[in-house]
Amino acid sequence: MPAVACRISELVLDCHDPEALAEFWCEVLGFVVLHREDGDVEIGPREGFGGLQPTLVLSRSEDPKTGKLPLHIDVNPTDRDQDAELERLLAAGARHADVGQTGEESWIVLADPEGNEFCLLRRRLG
Repeated sequence: MPAVACRISELVLDCHDPEALAEFWCEVLGFVVLHREDGDVEIGPREGFGGLQPTLVLSRSEDPKTGKLPLHIDVNPTDRDQDAELERLLAAGARHADVGQTGEESWIVLADPEGNEFCLLRRRLG
């Protein structure tokens, strides 16, 4: 069996307001701000960079978002069912998004405050 050569350590998301998006994603994921530099904000688990979960770097960009993102984030509830988690995410600032889903999917498509799509999956993770 081949050895693992790489793993994802961080994801970078261009955005207009890194501070506001950091606040939203920290609320969604239970993350904390790990680092700020030149207007960018890195958030991640309390144990910091290099653990099993990748960090999220919110990078300031003035480029407009055009169309559906080619890569999006999926999240799973950890301590409640999908309906209760949906209510929590909507209260945190998420909104429903339409990317052409049929309504028969087991996931719910949402958008963060800057319109970046992400999916709330049904399966609860421990």
